[in-house]
Parts: sequence; structure tokens; C-alpha cells
Amino acid sequence: MLQQIIALIIIAFFLARLFWQNQKKQITAVEFIFWLFFWVASAIAIISLKWVDRVVANFGFTASGINVLLYLSVAVLFFLVFRLRLKLNRIQQDITKIVRHIALKK
Repeated sequence: MLQQIIALIIIAFFLARLFWQNQKKQITAVEFIFWLFFWVASAIAIISLKWVDRVVANFGFTASGINVLLYLSVAVLFFLVFRLRLKLNRIQQDITKIVRHIALKK
């Protein structure tokens, strides 16, 4: 129970930061909605952890619900890092094309 309270306090902190960043226009509306959904879904998963345990057991997993949520979150983070890496490579290629174009003009 203490772990759930600590996790919810951390999520509340991140939600406060999210609203602050949105107010200061440091993030786009799409980013705001994505992260708002992510943090609210995380809070709901933590609040309904006993239900998650039952669902996980019904699927035949031997681990507790929190472990499955942790594994799932790590997989999502790896996917997001992979997407970020692809986007970074695309930006580097675009910068290279722009620099070549400018260099050839001069």
C-alpha cells in the first residue's frame, strides 16, 4: 500500500509538471495529450492493482501484476527509444542534405 501511495505521489508530480509545461507552451498539444493519457493510465493501473493481478493470473502468468506492468513499461520504453533513434537519424540526414545544398551554392 505504501508503494502505491509513493507511486501516485510521483505520478501527481509528473502530472503537475506536464500541466506546467503545457501552460508555458513547452510541449505541443499532441505531446500533452499523449503524456496525460500515459500518466492517467499509469495511475489507474496502480489504483486497480488487484484487478491487474487477476487479469494477469487469467492469462496464465505466474508473476504479480506489478511485475507484468513493469515488464510492459520497459518494453514500451525500448520501443520509444527506438523510434527516437530513427527520428534522430532522419534529422541528421536532413541536416546533411541542407548543408550540402548550401555548400554547393557557395
